Amino acid sequence: MHVPDGFFDAPTSAVTGAVAVGALAVSLRGARQEQGGTSRASEAERGGERTAPLAGLVAAFIFAVQMLNFPVAAGTSGHLLGGALAAILVGPFTGVLCVSVVLLMQGILFADGGLTALGVNITDMAIVTTVVAYAVFRGPLKVLPRSRRSVTAASFVAALLSVPAASVAFTLLYAVGGTTDVSIGKVATAMIGVHVLIGVGEAAITALTVGAVIAVRPDLVYGARGMRQGLKLRVNGVLVDAPSAPSAPVAGARASRRAVWATGLVTSLVLAGFVSFYASSDPDGLEKVARDQGIDARTEEHAAAGSPLADYGVEDVSDARLSGGLAGVIGVGTTVAAGSVVFWAVRRRRTSVPSRVR
Repeated sequence: MHVPDGFFDAPTSAVTGAVAVGALAVSLRGARQEQGGTSRASEAERGGERTAPLAGLVAAFIFAVQMLNFPVAAGTSGHLLGGALAAILVGPFTGVLCVSVVLLMQGILFADGGLTALGVNITDMAIVTTVVAYAVFRGPLKVLPRSRRSVTAASFVAALLSVPAASVAFTLLYAVGGTTDVSIGKVATAMIGVHVLIGVGEAAITALTVGAVIAVRPDLVYGARGMRQGLKLRVNGVLVDAPSAPSAPVAGARASRRAVWATGLVTSLVLAGFVSFYASSDPDGLEKVARDQGIDARTEEHAAAGSPLADYGVEDVSDARLSGGLAGVIGVGTTVAAGSVVFWAVRRRRTSVPSRVR
């Protein structure tokens, strides 16, 4: 759903740019709290200390999976937006930052998503999806026990609804500042219809990923904080709670986090560098709707069209498989580096703020 240059007029681009800047400022502040940014050491804050190093990795994973377009209808494909996944794994504020880092890397390095439309893309793909997904995600967990199954199910529903919500937001923005005279009713019907289907793929990817991380380290999942998975023992034919095991040593916990981080990075590199070659080549939902409805009539050439990595290929590398694979690996590396720098700065800012005297 990357919006190119020329879809929206200048006032709409400027307003959404201001909204994006404001939301990123709020998210930076919120991310410090999600990563343990207050002076009182609570369980949530200690959870933030554990999940903070994963934020850059989450951004890189989203970048990698966004390269894997999957078919959803005849001649149409879809890809992960990532707002729900990021919000559940590392928190909604940190999630907005994660997706924004991905969009920035894609726009600057790969000419994917217009630079003048960056505000639109961040508003639609980072803010709307994350806010809607996390609001929906919290609903079921208020009435269901916070278990692996309920968290995974809530993740599925949240991701499923976040994608059509983004398509609705795009339609409303286009009704206000679109550059072509088309029937908004037709655009809305086409956008929502195809993105409901894409939402199913988004939901499956999100639920599988969240479930996989919870199975290994539930304490690393922001949306699973407070979850208890006590061991059951059968005594005289009756299931009873087993005694709580002592906490893992700090060194062991750190080693486990490093293992999760390394596994996630390798997975991202494989997906972007190898599996992406087999992704669907059909246009994604927005591209198909734009072509069918004529809202791409005033599309402008991307300012970074001459980038050596434009269109997810490496310039002067003739082999398509090698070119795309190298571009994917470079993208993952750049995104994890940029994301890690951002979240390192967030944590450094947090630790440098003196505690208030109470």
